[in-house]
Amino acid sequence: MTRVSLAVVLILFLGPDLTIADETNWTQFRGPGGSGVAENSKPPVEIGPANLVWKTPIPPGLSSPVLAGDRLFLTAVEQRRLLTIALDRRDGRELWRRAVPEAPIQKVHKANTPASPSALADAENVYVYFGSYGLLAYRHDGTEVWKKPLPTPRSLYGPSTSPISYKDLLILVIDDDANLQKSRLSKSRIVALKRATGETAWETARPFLRSGWSTPTIWRHQEADELVVLGHGRVVSYDPANGREKWFAKGFSRETIAVPVQGNGKVYLSSAQLGGVSDAEIDPKPFWKAMLKFDRNGDGKFGRDEITEQFTWPLRPELPLGHPGWGIPLPADPGRRQQRQQGIFGWADKNRDDLWTEEELAAHISNRPGKPILMAIKPGGSGELGREHIAWELNRSVPEIPSPLFYRDRIYMVRNGGTLAAVDPDKGGLSYRGRLGGTGQYSASPVAAGGHLYLLSDEGTLSVVKAGETFELVHRFQLPEEASVTPALDGNTIYLRGVRHLWAYRAR
Repeated sequence: MTRVSLAVVLILFLGPDLTIADETNWTQFRGPGGSGVAENSKPPVEIGPANLVWKTPIPPGLSSPVLAGDRLFLTAVEQRRLLTIALDRRDGRELWRRAVPEAPIQKVHKANTPASPSALADAENVYVYFGSYGLLAYRHDGTEVWKKPLPTPRSLYGPSTSPISYKDLLILVIDDDANLQKSRLSKSRIVALKRATGETAWETARPFLRSGWSTPTIWRHQEADELVVLGHGRVVSYDPANGREKWFAKGFSRETIAVPVQGNGKVYLSSAQLGGVSDAEIDPKPFWKAMLKFDRNGDGKFGRDEITEQFTWPLRPELPLGHPGWGIPLPADPGRRQQRQQGIFGWADKNRDDLWTEEELAAHISNRPGKPILMAIKPGGSGELGREHIAWELNRSVPEIPSPLFYRDRIYMVRNGGTLAAVDPDKGGLSYRGRLGGTGQYSASPVAAGGHLYLLSDEGTLSVVKAGETFELVHRFQLPEEASVTPALDGNTIYLRGVRHLWAYRAR
């Protein structure tokens, strides 16, 4: 069957509401090439209840939906069973669910789940990865094709990296905290499997690299295809055909999460400073204001007797107190708690008067190691990259979790608190910073279609911004529940995964 006739069959089969759906290749995390862009999609811009075509209850999980034909695939966890679920994307009906063979569930951070990696789909199969088990492949009808158990990696927060495809290969990065920091003995690795059979095509060790949470990308440029992997402290490029290392660049955080994006002949990598700090010049006032929540006597200082078991060292003061990412609590064990209390005063009490002041905290905050970074790399490098291949760096407005978005000759980044930054991709300068109106944490990565950006906060606020040189907020919509998962797009629909439902909003 020709490609044209196949498209006609899809149009007739899918019906009038999905006539351009096959033009959108949202088959992996963040859609085409991990870019977050569906240029041919025309989802609603002003979203309201009239655009809701269906909502479906789903179990917990943080994987983003992926699409293939008339089906939508995601993963979840329910009663400690890991699940792959298929829905009919026309009406949200659940078509099937398959449970992973029983295995011990990997320990994860409170803000994560054991079902966070997103699926990968192609014309025949859907592939899923669970850190607690390994990889599985199913036909679109739910028939198991193959499974490949893999050792569960040690991870600081649990899994989140998703598989991607290259030609007939499935590629997965498995970085592991069991790697010794100064040893070439490596449990961290990249595996490439044949998608049809699950057989190993190649495997490459990643010495010195510990757990990471970034999904890799295939960087396509005139010289070659490159597999670009952002990880612990560095980005590394490999030949996707055989796994051979090509180049690397340093300067990134211990905790890297964002997907690399590409455009204008360069690839762009980002990571916030450890603890989620977005700007190299840190404003200490929000941290001090957060500390005052524990100032029991209200004197504007902190004594040792105020560092009690309720005290939490603030990391992300823009989040509500009690959020698992807000800060570092003291240990529950009394002995360890006392040691930590002593250590805290060693950090900031510079004059040794057993009191903290705002000035002492400001000095400590300003001396944090590392820096937030958005880096632009040009092709053609080898070994450790120098300035001839690193086009520029930006150290402002870099988000912790959301990936950058390259769209219509501009890079966009959204950070906690609801600040959207636009960056010139050639020079690395900020074009603007605008306030979205959403508050709290932003975990979902931005997506774009039809000249607009769609930005979802953890509180479920979806902001729609017009792409361009100046900030223009077009619309803001409140999802009826919290949501922290990157949306998916097809020809005329945006799919939003909330904490209890999957929501489909379609253009009318």
